[in-house]
Amino acid sequence: MESFSLILAIVVVTALAFDFTNGFHDTANAMATTISTGALKPKVAVAMSATLNLVGAFLSVEVANTISKGLVDESGIRPEVIFAALVGAILWNLVTWLVGLPSSSSHALMGGLIGATIASAGTGAVHGDVLVTKVLLPAVAAPIVAGVAAMLATRFSYALSRNADGKAADKGFRVGQIASAGLVSLAHGTNDAQKTMGIITLALIAGGSIAPDSDPPTWVILSAGLAIAMGTYIGGWRIIRTMRT
Repeated sequence: MESFSLILAIVVVTALAFDFTNGFHDTANAMATTISTGALKPKVAVAMSATLNLVGAFLSVEVANTISKGLVDESGIRPEVIFAALVGAILWNLVTWLVGLPSSSSHALMGGLIGATIASAGTGAVHGDVLVTKVLLPAVAAPIVAGVAAMLATRFSYALSRNADGKAADKGFRVGQIASAGLVSLAHGTNDAQKTMGIITLALIAGGSIAPDSDPPTWVILSAGLAIAMGTYIGGWRIIRTMRT
């Protein structure tokens, strides 16, 4: 069992708070289309999204390992630095949620971690090659790839349903919306929950609680998955209440 200092415990709790705000912030991304079109009832959509967020957290630890082992120098930072990174990311999540800005929680966390690391240990503590290949390039490529894929999928859908029976087409699109929403929720748990896993694991390494190059402990994976699922569930219920009013 890892030994904990007070600051390390605060960092873990703060990381889980960020994970919760991540789920709260991004709930609409997964469930909005299925609810707005009536493909799923709101309660079912919220429950499905939260459950798949939790399931996704257990599928892999590769993203978590990139953060805990590759992005910054483990020996160059302390838990206090990670705490500062989390505070910055949480504030950004809350501000963008309040103003309705669809920003990336993941890149808020990466920016917070990189900024706090540079302030604490200098630019040399950030691994530039990992930053470029696994953070910056994907950030630029993601909207382009998604836009092109969405355009092609839309044209394919129109071509496929042009001569189809109306009821059959509606049923097919409803099934497709449910499937795509489920995959978005699953990917959200796989990708975004791992960010928190990586941050907590990095804090444990920086605090001397686990050995360098360790994978996330099981309790870290479980707690991160539960936190993002709870955030998704509560955020979903907020959307439902808003729709009813």
